[in-house]
Amino acid sequence: MFEQQEIIVTCPYCGKGIDVLIDCSGGNQEYFEDCSVCCAPILFIVSVDAAGELLNVETRRDDD
Repeated sequence: MFEQQEIIVTCPYCGKGIDVLIDCSGGNQEYFEDCSVCCAPILFIVSVDAAGELLNVETRRDDD
């Protein structure tokens, strides 16, 4: 079981790949984190399984 996992996602605003650390210990979650390139607020939708392993990370614009 990985409590934290580092992944690269594409910013839905500027299109750049950014490195983020996902905390899988909190279960399924939604939260905002600013893009490290353009500073726009990205909505992260994180899905984990019952064992706490990362299944999916979806990113969306704040205005979607």
